[in-house]
Amino acid sequence: MDAAAQSSGQPGGWEGRRAAAFAWCLFDWANSSYPTVIITFVFAAYFTRGVAETPEAGTGQWGLMLSLSGLALAVLAPVLGAIADQGGGRKPWIGAFTAVAVACVFGLWWIEPEARFVVPALLLVALGNMAFEFGQVFVNAMLPQVAPPGHLGRLSGWAGGLGYAGGLASLSLCLVLFVMPEAPLLGLDKGRAEEVRITGPFVGLWFAVFALPLFFLVRETPPPFHLAGAVRNGLASLWQTLKLLPSHGQTWRFLVARMLYTDGLNTLFAFGGIYAAGSFGMSFQDILIFGILLNVTAGLGAFGFAWVDDLVGAKFTILTSLAALVVLGAAILLIESQTWFYVLGCGIGTFIGPAQTASRSYFARIAPPALATEFFGLYALSGKVTAFLGPALVGWATVWADSQRVGMATILLFFLAGFLLLWPLADPQRRAAAPSGQQQE
Repeated sequence: MDAAAQSSGQPGGWEGRRAAAFAWCLFDWANSSYPTVIITFVFAAYFTRGVAETPEAGTGQWGLMLSLSGLALAVLAPVLGAIADQGGGRKPWIGAFTAVAVACVFGLWWIEPEARFVVPALLLVALGNMAFEFGQVFVNAMLPQVAPPGHLGRLSGWAGGLGYAGGLASLSLCLVLFVMPEAPLLGLDKGRAEEVRITGPFVGLWFAVFALPLFFLVRETPPPFHLAGAVRNGLASLWQTLKLLPSHGQTWRFLVARMLYTDGLNTLFAFGGIYAAGSFGMSFQDILIFGILLNVTAGLGAFGFAWVDDLVGAKFTILTSLAALVVLGAAILLIESQTWFYVLGCGIGTFIGPAQTASRSYFARIAPPALATEFFGLYALSGKVTAFLGPALVGWATVWADSQRVGMATILLFFLAGFLLLWPLADPQRRAAAPSGQQQE
């Protein structure tokens, strides 16, 4: 079947898009191993408990690292997106950032359980995290290119569900092959934490292999790319967009709302494994099992709410998810039982997926097709411009109160603020369906 990419916003059905759409979804399967295994569950917990001097010190250092890498992304993502829209296509950028992320996770093999490896570990994760996030800007901007207009929510949700499945599969294999066996695969030495360190190269291999179909099946016919002109014109276009953004009330208000609740989501991902290890005394094996359950529920949530996104609305999907995250998040901070931690954590997972995938489809509906990457650069900016704030607040509150529970409670403020800002915004799908035929600004 022809997998030629369609131009953004082009009307029509799935004809000529199916292979490209599958490859685009599969990229979520590929790259979700990075945040799941490295940022959230395995390496983060290993760093705080095995590399840093104390779990509290490690939590603060991890939070600072994520803050600084998020700040760099916030500054550079809109600039790179604007430059990329001038020509040359998105795949070269995706390929370059994927290569950097893969190289960094392979480097984690050499991070031994000693305090002298704190700085190298933080540098590798910071650089890899930036590369992962930069690549996601360009992947997100492909959504209107690979999906029919009436299926943006479903394809975003399906990709999100597949991404959580990929995170689940990679996490499960780490558990079965390396962490659980008394004699791990490849003769790894548990005394040197090699059964945990090997998860870095494993994620790198997973990411690289499953990302390949996107480069072969999603076709682009971009205009020629001349670096000097692209930089000049891209920066001029970005400046013009930023000047006009205040006149697009719906767009900038959504970006501000997303800025806040995404900061909460990213912080929750970054500190979930750390919280499980520190407050509930979970072993690496326990954390992996919890991560598997969380990914199952998150994938089911993203997949199930994909139809709600298209048929009821992306705004409704996001608001429902945020309300549930506030209620369940408050509950999980109050309980002491590890069993209830599993139960409430799975409930949280169910609503994490829809909050993310519905945000992507909502923005794809209001972004101008000719400036898709530039606008998704602003979308990344909205998710990262305060990315330093969530981890910093968790880290500072944890150190100040000497309590991880107090630190984690700050995350709920981001969900609540995002909910309140999103509530009064119009639903672009309802506007498009209105008799007047008025489209979202």
